[in-house]
Parts: sequence; C-alpha cells; structure tokens
Amino acid sequence: MNSKLTKYDIERISKSPLFAGLDEDELKAALDALRASKRSFEKGGFILTAGGKASSFGLVLEGGATIENIDAWGNRTILSHVSRGDYFAEVYALLPEEVMPIDVRANEDSVVVMFSARGFEAMQADSPLLYTKMVSSMLTISLRKNMVLSGRSFHTAPKTIRGRVMAYLSSISLRKGAQEFDIPFDRQQLADYLNVERTALSKELRKMSDDALIEFHRNHFRLL
Repeated sequence: MNSKLTKYDIERISKSPLFAGLDEDELKAALDALRASKRSFEKGGFILTAGGKASSFGLVLEGGATIENIDAWGNRTILSHVSRGDYFAEVYALLPEEVMPIDVRANEDSVVVMFSARGFEAMQADSPLLYTKMVSSMLTISLRKNMVLSGRSFHTAPKTIRGRVMAYLSSISLRKGAQEFDIPFDRQQLADYLNVERTALSKELRKMSDDALIEFHRNHFRLL
C-alpha cells in the first residue's frame, strides 16, 4: 500500500545517513528528485524480488527486512537483516543493468520509503553540489553494507554448527556491547543465515545451554 510522506516521516528520513546534514531546501529537492514514496508491507511480504533489474532502493522506517537468496531448487540463504533506519538494494538500483539476485522480504509488519535511483541523474544536472553530497553519503552507506555482508563470511567460516553459532553471537555481543541481547532472526531464519539445518541448529543450541555456554528463549540470548 502506498501513502504520502508525513511531516514525521520526513523528519525521520532527514536523520538517516543518506540525508543527514542537508538543509530544509536541499532535503525537499532531494526527496522530490528521488520521488520518495512510502509503502507498507505485512510480515513475509516481498518488498523487492530477484530476477529483475532494480530501479529503486529503500529505507526501512518501521519494522525490518531480510535480504535473501533462493536457488533454483528452493533452498533459502539469508544474507543479512535490514533494521529500522537501514537502506537496502542501493547498489542494484545504481547499477540498473545488473539483474538483482536477491529478494528483500519484510521480517515483520514494516513501513519503507522507496526512492528512484534515476533521480540522481536529474540532481547531477540541476544541483551539482547536492548531488556531490548525496553521492558521498551513498558511498559511505555502501561501504558499511559491505562490512556487514563480509561479516557473514566470518559467521559461516567455522566447520561446526557450534562454531558458527558462537561466531555469530560473539559478533552481536560485541556490536551491542552487552552479553544479553535479542537477535533479529527466528530459528528457521537463523538456520538459513548460518547455512545449517534447523533441526541440527536447535539440537546444538540445547547442547550449548547444557554446557553452560548460553541461555536463550526464542530470539533472546545471554552469553555465559
């Protein structure tokens, strides 16, 4: 469902990395050029789907989404989670000739703002200074995204399920600065993210609890 941006929406957008530091006139010009529009998705709904060429990228205002890849045999791999305030699909939108190999799916009832990447072309011609600011911010966003994606390679590098779980939980603990935290995945999603079977993952989590390494309930974990 599409709806217009409210004053509160624009305020939140202005604090996001792509638009931070713009004055009121620059923000309005950028939102107009990028044709910003708000959309709502129910949990499990597809925001973007693989196989096409993306012309838009998004910002999560409420809820969250997963970046997924489903192979020809229906096997799902979760590559990352997109939280409130995060952007998604910006690289594919800026490379319109590339076929997008990922799905973006709402992890819960979510509200996102979609932007047309073609707006950067008009911005470059009409407002070169604004264009330079936006491109610089977009580069920073992409670099941070690459760090997140490379982090998954560390989580899936260990050969054992326990090693993968420990690598993932350790990184979340380090990022949050706490031994107790929630993760953004349910059990099946965590299995898909770590590239393991759900049954084997659940069994290993119980063993880790018995070994006094962790305590957990659903997606809430505490490292011991």
